[in-house]
Amino acid sequence: MHTLENEYLKISVCETGAELYHIYDKEMEKEVLWYGDEAYWARRSPLLFPNVGRNHENRCLYQGQYYDTVQHGFTRDAVFTCIDSGKDFLTFQLCDTEETRNYFPFAFQLLVIYTLKERELEVCWKVENRNQETMYFTIGGHPGFNVPILENTKQTDYKLLFQRKEALEYLLVYGNTGTADSSTKYQLPLEPIGEYYGCDITEHMFDHDALILDNNQIDWVGIGYPDGTPYITMECKGFTNFGIWSLPGAPYVCLEPWMGRCDDYGFQKEISEKPDVISLEAGKTFCKSYSIGVHKK
Repeated sequence: MHTLENEYLKISVCETGAELYHIYDKEMEKEVLWYGDEAYWARRSPLLFPNVGRNHENRCLYQGQYYDTVQHGFTRDAVFTCIDSGKDFLTFQLCDTEETRNYFPFAFQLLVIYTLKERELEVCWKVENRNQETMYFTIGGHPGFNVPILENTKQTDYKLLFQRKEALEYLLVYGNTGTADSSTKYQLPLEPIGEYYGCDITEHMFDHDALILDNNQIDWVGIGYPDGTPYITMECKGFTNFGIWSLPGAPYVCLEPWMGRCDDYGFQKEISEKPDVISLEAGKTFCKSYSIGVHKK
């Protein structure tokens, strides 16, 4: 376990999955990152690569050959190496192996860089294509946050906050397939909440798994305390997709910035034709980051 801390926050990162394991708010004296209770969800903030969500029938097609895949990819269980660190940053590295190429037929280097500044943590991904041909993948974050966080409150007292007043459009998961039902689009109406717009986190909001938001709708999102002031904020400019999820009845909410997402149900085309897939040319490096802000009450 590797740690960073300043006068406001202390974070810990595990080498398995380069997974963020703790965000401890020193001023509030509270752990704000979900603590991985196996009764609900054993993970805390997994990195999703080289696929976000599930591929249709748990396989993807590349140059006429099918490759077996697992939900959210193999990276979340892979052991990274911490190759650099400083007072305010940690850098983790993962490279392809003979085993990974059985599932993902590309040579790559993946760097995950955590940078702590006051009450904000930046998470940066750098993916290098070490092949002679274009590499295709999706990548995403999946941090869960403790909701409720204050004593004598319940999850449904809290809010989702946005910096837009227009209703959000979202999809749901198709049955128990882990793929998206793109045949029906739903609206999430927003109303003024203080200086933001948002909605209540309701009891049945996640009865059908995650809310899947496409088309670059989310540049900024937050979880609000019962009075509507921010508790957790996330800035994620330029992300094509986003997920909001909790296991119904569990005391956490996940805010998930994605570049690409699960397949639509029934998708059987080449991975190069998948909507929002990242196409990275030979020798090039993809770079993307988002930041988590923690706001004391």
